[in-house]
Amino acid sequence: MKIIDLNEKRNNKKYTVASLFAGAGGLDIGLERAGFKTVWANDIDKDACATHELWSKAEVVQGDIGKIDYFEVPDTDIITGGFPCQGFSLAGPRKINDERNKLYRYFVKLVEVKQPYAFVAENVKGILTLGDGEIIEAIIEDFSSKGYDVYPNLVNAADYGVPQDRWRVLLYGFRKDLKVKDFEFPKPFPYKVTLKEALKDMPEPKSSDVCNAAYSSRFMSRNRKRGWNEVSYTIPAMSKQVTLHPSSPDMIKTGEDNWIFGEGKTRRFSWQEAAVIQTFPRGMEFTGNLTSKYRQIGNAVPVKLAEVVGKKLYEILEEKLSAKDLSQKVGE
Repeated sequence: MKIIDLNEKRNNKKYTVASLFAGAGGLDIGLERAGFKTVWANDIDKDACATHELWSKAEVVQGDIGKIDYFEVPDTDIITGGFPCQGFSLAGPRKINDERNKLYRYFVKLVEVKQPYAFVAENVKGILTLGDGEIIEAIIEDFSSKGYDVYPNLVNAADYGVPQDRWRVLLYGFRKDLKVKDFEFPKPFPYKVTLKEALKDMPEPKSSDVCNAAYSSRFMSRNRKRGWNEVSYTIPAMSKQVTLHPSSPDMIKTGEDNWIFGEGKTRRFSWQEAAVIQTFPRGMEFTGNLTSKYRQIGNAVPVKLAEVVGKKLYEILEEKLSAKDLSQKVGE
């Protein structure tokens, strides 16, 4: 059953996408809305792949990307993904090939083998300061050596129609023969979507749809609640760390790194509310248990931010490919 219509904005989908670390497909849905077509997707998370298959017509391959033959991945115009960066913080500034960063290396290798027109990679903002900035420089150099001009962009999803403070780095890479120079990410929208607007008419959730686990000392170390007329804190992937619904009483600071709940009913966002804050379509289904649903939602790129990413990408490809015959991949 296809549960959402991704053809509402563009019916003529010209450019194809292969998606690594695709998860439930937040980035892919946004790109589809901007005019792209995801034809292949991969993730190791079984539930995330099942969720992706609910809405996507792509070939979804569940499993370790390191065990997939690169040449079995179809040729596409774009490659996307959000590679983990845990190893970067532990490795020396130039040890970008550290074993802990193998997922990053798979992404780079696939781009090198397939030579798409462009790639888009998403990561946490901390990647800009790891190794005093030398890690991001090494990443840019790595992709540049494979034939790409790379532009890192630090953005807050709240500036692009997402009711949530969520700082992320978006790496745009363009094949050098496209001659994309002086790239600039779209300017922030002149408004912000509040929780009141985003959650309007949302029904009270069932208890089984809300994480009711105990609140840890880590959770209680800072304020976890924002009001109706604000944007949410970042939606995390860990269910126990999901922040509070705005109907909850204000938290009270009692000391350094110590807060308590005010009087009244306190609860976390339900997984459905978290999905809406991540700008997934209302009513979208997610497979798996409650912990898995929260994880899929929290790991995703917000759909509306992804749509902004896609529109800019589409605009550049239309301009560059209409000006020059680049139908042949580099090396063909």
